[in-house]
Amino acid sequence: MNPNPLEFRAGVIKPLECIKEGWALIKDQYWLFFGISLVGVLIGGAFAIVLMGPMMAGVFYCLLRRHEGEPVEFGMLFKGFDYFVQGLIAGLLKMLPIMILMVPYYIFLIAMMLPNMLRQDRPGPEETQRFMLSFFGFEMLFVAAIMVVSMVVEIFFMFAYPLVVDRKLSGLEAVKLSIKAGKANFGGVLGLILLSGLFSIIGVLCCFVGVYFYLPVALAAQAVAYRRVFPFIPGLTAPQSPLPPPPPGSWAT
Repeated sequence: MNPNPLEFRAGVIKPLECIKEGWALIKDQYWLFFGISLVGVLIGGAFAIVLMGPMMAGVFYCLLRRHEGEPVEFGMLFKGFDYFVQGLIAGLLKMLPIMILMVPYYIFLIAMMLPNMLRQDRPGPEETQRFMLSFFGFEMLFVAAIMVVSMVVEIFFMFAYPLVVDRKLSGLEAVKLSIKAGKANFGGVLGLILLSGLFSIIGVLCCFVGVYFYLPVALAAQAVAYRRVFPFIPGLTAPQSPLPPPPPGSWAT
């Protein structure tokens, strides 16, 4: 019986093991994956709405090939454009919760600022102090909300891009399945995100550039976590290298 490409495992993610295996996955070609990860994130971030999805699909295309023992070249990063539409859909759906959260933020910000801008008289010190306290209190509340929503989004969308590449799902199908798999592996995914976040903070403290050097390890750890949840299916996942041509004359035998 053929395995179901939509089936996944639950409770199989061990955060520290995933990071160790992620490092082992790329360490002998670290600088190649450093370039793939950095260029993918920089290009995707520069045009986030349009290119983040396809570029991340390209990064995971390379990582999954590596995981299955296939050769990887830098140019394979741009294989993500083979999944442009579905990667774009997955990327837009991932951005949607943050975009929705920004709407009440700007409405409240305008509601706070507009009366002071329209006033003819100059506010007194006490009134200015109250305004500043309210403003910074709202900013802190909003930052906390962004952090919580971003964490939830990362948990539920962690597998979306690999699913587009690996299982050949549509962007919407990949997001739905990623949410289900994220819920089934909530603790492990949360632990992996928090642990990677801790290493990223350490990287920031190392003259900031350290976070970039950890980036390929973090993405490789995600690829390892993905493969634990969605096992390799021969003939469907992680495109294989073409078979070598037969030796001359073998067609006649």
